[in-house]
Amino acid sequence: MDKFNPVDMSVWQGRQDPEDGELALRWHDKVQPWPQAGHAALGVALVGFACDEGVRRNKGRVGAAGAPLAVRKLLANTAWHLGQPVYDSGDVNCEDGDLDAAHGRLAERVARLLDEGHFPLVLGGGHEVAFGSWSGLNRHLAGRGRVGIINFDAHFDLRMKLEQASSGTPFFQIAEQCAAQGSPFTYACLGVAETANTQALFARAEALGVWHVLDEAMTPAELPVLLSGLDAFIARCDHLYLTIDLDVLPAAVMPGVSAPAARGVELAVIEPLIAHIRASGKLRLADLAEYNPSLDQDNRSARVAARLVHQLTK
Repeated sequence: MDKFNPVDMSVWQGRQDPEDGELALRWHDKVQPWPQAGHAALGVALVGFACDEGVRRNKGRVGAAGAPLAVRKLLANTAWHLGQPVYDSGDVNCEDGDLDAAHGRLAERVARLLDEGHFPLVLGGGHEVAFGSWSGLNRHLAGRGRVGIINFDAHFDLRMKLEQASSGTPFFQIAEQCAAQGSPFTYACLGVAETANTQALFARAEALGVWHVLDEAMTPAELPVLLSGLDAFIARCDHLYLTIDLDVLPAAVMPGVSAPAARGVELAVIEPLIAHIRASGKLRLADLAEYNPSLDQDNRSARVAARLVHQLTK
């Protein structure tokens, strides 16, 4: 049955260093269950999207449904450096294969968290998570301002939705929804691998006005150019949604994904871009996608995912 799982706080446990007092806290000491009734102090709200139905439909290697739990376990023992509360609001599941219903539940939760003033951080799941995340932001904003989507990804994920949505269709679905409601589709895809996207996908991206940067152009030496391009993109937007498909990273750093990168983009490039996006003051929502614990090696990928959560919230 597709439902929203209640919060399981038992995962939030780890090392204790009482000799160092309050300066030795870790995430497991600080994360609180999100109160579904009443209001809580504004903070970061984690939402799990324990679903890889879209990956299955896209003929990928399933296993990403286990990512929210695996990332929480690594986060639990991560040193605490935040100045705001963090809440765990539980998981959306898609055990019956009804991806549309799972998207609806995720959108409802994201919209409610935004309505309450929190920063939702969604832990996917396959990249089909993007349509649910964006739908929640779209519902919350109700037409107020232009939304810019920034996707760190080796793939455009602009496949046409024929009969069913998948992990390869979310941004095509968003483009369709934008057209239907008369709002602009403002999309940047950074880290695109030419070898992983057909000419048809490049043509569709051009037709939709997508700003894209190839993986080979995303190097530390090119950071000034990338930051300038990012500034121009951000200036066109009132609100930003950041989605990070972890297969944008090099396979040596991120082995635990369905489609490991042949080249990828280094964390040394991704992290300053994340910091720049956050510094704009326009970031409303973020998610991580495609981590697959069953393909990980010694939790290397989970550690990187946890580090990115830290970068997005510190």
